[in-house]
Amino acid sequence: MPDAPVVADLALARRLESAEGRANAAFVESRARCDPSVGATWREVAGALAMFDGAGSPCTQTFGLGLSAPADDAVLAELEAFFASRGADVFHEVCPLAGPELLARLADRGYRPVELTSVTFQPLDARAAAVEPADASITVRRTGPHETRLWAATAARGWATEGAHLEAFMQSFGEVSASAAGTVCFVAERGGDAIAAAALAMHGGVALLAGASTRPEWRGLGAQGALLRARLRHAAAAGCDLAMLCAAPGGPSQRNAERAGFRIAYTRIKWRRGGTDSTG
Repeated sequence: MPDAPVVADLALARRLESAEGRANAAFVESRARCDPSVGATWREVAGALAMFDGAGSPCTQTFGLGLSAPADDAVLAELEAFFASRGADVFHEVCPLAGPELLARLADRGYRPVELTSVTFQPLDARAAAVEPADASITVRRTGPHETRLWAATAARGWATEGAHLEAFMQSFGEVSASAAGTVCFVAERGGDAIAAAALAMHGGVALLAGASTRPEWRGLGAQGALLRARLRHAAAAGCDLAMLCAAPGGPSQRNAERAGFRIAYTRIKWRRGGTDSTG
């Protein structure tokens, strides 16, 4: 008999959010080792994982708020104190399965929504198939420990079109990610030139596909599709049974994911308290 389908329910949401939270916790721990001056640290409060990776880092936020235990005013106050004591605004990535009561409480406490994310998933098994890129000259490989600068530079050039703050973050992301528990980095090459980069973090049998970018001059050739499939094969071989990918709703990353068999589990809302703009 075929395996029972994976449905987008609370149990799945808890598993996906926990995997992403643990991946970010591993990253923060790696940052603390690589650059102690940042003061990177994380804490678990009522099932929510709170990350601090510097006041301006996209990783400084919470994951899983309200999914494992109610996020009442006392919980929110404790989390707010965690960030305030480090000079950071408060960001919560909130899964809609946490319930409408949490959204109302956040609004009452002065939070506002600043970002939407499609959380997609796909069951994995050993049959994860290769799909050739549109340009057959593109190859994908895992980077070695001596290639952190190559990976970081490739990723940063891809993210440069999204803003200087993301380019600068991705430049440092490579070295930190290379030593983060459970994370593997990949590059796509054409003619020996690294044209795209992506990362894979594996926690609790869930493969989180993240950090994907392509140098602007090489877009449209299928590099990201090739990187996606290579990571799925690696994760399946490593024993993961579920993959997840987070993307801007309706954007190219979501379209690539859906073409590769991913389904949308839910649309997550990022809420912010503090600051004057809508960026993380």
